[in-house]
Amino acid sequence: MISRLNIIIIIFLAAFILLCFKLFFWQVIKGGSLASQAESQYQMGKVVTAPRGNIFSSDQSLLAVRREAWLVSASVPALTESTQAVAGKLAPILDDDPQRIKTLLDKRGYSWIPIKHKVSTEVKNNILALGIDGIEFEEEEDRDYPEASAAAHLLGFVGKNSEGDDTGYFGLEGYYNLTLSAKAGYESGEKDARGIPIAIGNYREISAIKGVDLETNIDKTIQLSIEKKLKEGIEKYGAKGGTVIVANPKTGAILAMSSYPSFDPKKYFDYGDAYFKNPAISDSFEPGSIFKVIVMAAALDSGAVTTETICDICNGSFRVDKYTIETWDNKYHPDSAPIDIIVHSDNVGMVFVGRKLGVDKMYDYLNMFGIGKETGIDLQGEAAPTLRHKGMWNEVDLATASFGQGVAVTGIEMVRAVSAIANGGILPTPQVVSKLKGDGWEENLKPKGVSVISAQTAKEVTAMMVLAAKNGESKWTNTPGFSVAGKTGTAQIPIAGHYDPQSVIASFIGFSPAQEAKFIMLVTLKEPTSSRWASETAAPLWYAIAKDLFPYFGIQPEK
Repeated sequence: MISRLNIIIIIFLAAFILLCFKLFFWQVIKGGSLASQAESQYQMGKVVTAPRGNIFSSDQSLLAVRREAWLVSASVPALTESTQAVAGKLAPILDDDPQRIKTLLDKRGYSWIPIKHKVSTEVKNNILALGIDGIEFEEEEDRDYPEASAAAHLLGFVGKNSEGDDTGYFGLEGYYNLTLSAKAGYESGEKDARGIPIAIGNYREISAIKGVDLETNIDKTIQLSIEKKLKEGIEKYGAKGGTVIVANPKTGAILAMSSYPSFDPKKYFDYGDAYFKNPAISDSFEPGSIFKVIVMAAALDSGAVTTETICDICNGSFRVDKYTIETWDNKYHPDSAPIDIIVHSDNVGMVFVGRKLGVDKMYDYLNMFGIGKETGIDLQGEAAPTLRHKGMWNEVDLATASFGQGVAVTGIEMVRAVSAIANGGILPTPQVVSKLKGDGWEENLKPKGVSVISAQTAKEVTAMMVLAAKNGESKWTNTPGFSVAGKTGTAQIPIAGHYDPQSVIASFIGFSPAQEAKFIMLVTLKEPTSSRWASETAAPLWYAIAKDLFPYFGIQPEK
């Protein structure tokens, strides 16, 4: 009797424990999901998207713009035709492989299949006209670049990140990605058994926020002009590549920037990663003789030399340690003054100036000019080769740096540094975007400059550059009557620890008018084959572009 009672007690106890476990399972473990399922029967909600910000040129024309696009998908249970038939109809319109589409549709265990992202509204309408049951569309956003590959390095592109979200990469798209990106909103409310919204039910809305628009300093007329002329110049001079930067030396505003080879930001996926890096802000090179105006400005401003100082080593080659410094044309000019050294682009004369300046002052001035540091330009991907640390320079380093070898710069560094000479000694900050614009508000972006040399020094070096343009090695390219302050540079490219005399970077930097400059422009050509001298490649290309810029800026010939 007792044993039967015990058995009954054990059975009831086990049943009670099982019941408690079941209650715990359904109310605690599964409670959240069950509540969600119940809520889904009477609650409805959807994510509300907003467009990415647009990018405008200075004349308000579009450089990058949102385009309506669609995701094409299939609700597999709703398909009334065979997957082969559906694939055969879609493939020609989507410009896709029918076998790929069929393989997607034949996936087991999937009731919804995405087929192709970001198709145009025209393509969507063509598919709708086929009347294929089970094919659905979901609105997406695509990025369009009306000028195709023009300004590609400036703009960058929009691709997918690791989570599948649209993200800007390189250029403005990368630098201002958070600013351009929209913030999604959300709408929620109650529905009846038929899925129809209940008018008096609880409704909540979080508004989506459109991305901020960018208004840039880019002048589309100048941009298209340099794109065309740069390609022609690279072909004419047999160069591997090249870069042109046009800026306002007073404000630092980047008016145009182009590098070649380039890419189409709309079809970025057809190009390798090497194409995306902007050489104007990412690639370093030894500047050669265009660097001489920076060193000369430092020497004059510090008082190491004056405009009347006479070079006492300019009568021949000069030996520094185990190296012999020679002029580019093996011609020597005894008793040269600083203006003669710049006009003749005299390496020995620059060694004289460098030795007068000294290592410490040389380093300090280069540092003030921003050499060895990023300029702060608002483009993703800027890089800057650092200067050799102060205290680690020897007499050879001092000598070679004085004429632009043994130091490395980027194109934008040189434009910024020489802008200080054109701008009365004030070093500007390069800036592509001039204004941020949202719904009902806007913000002007005007970075301030910093004084690095005196206005008098800037005036003296400008006068030297004017004579260098008129009477220097590139004088044959000079456009008569127009006031140009310029300097050529031909720098050997270091390869495997030595310089290759046949591989050079040819460059010309100049501004016009020499007084109250309206633009500064740098032209660089990588390894031109028609001639190794910048006076025969980069300089004529600079003037070919400048001939279009003179009338555009209203620059009149001088009497």
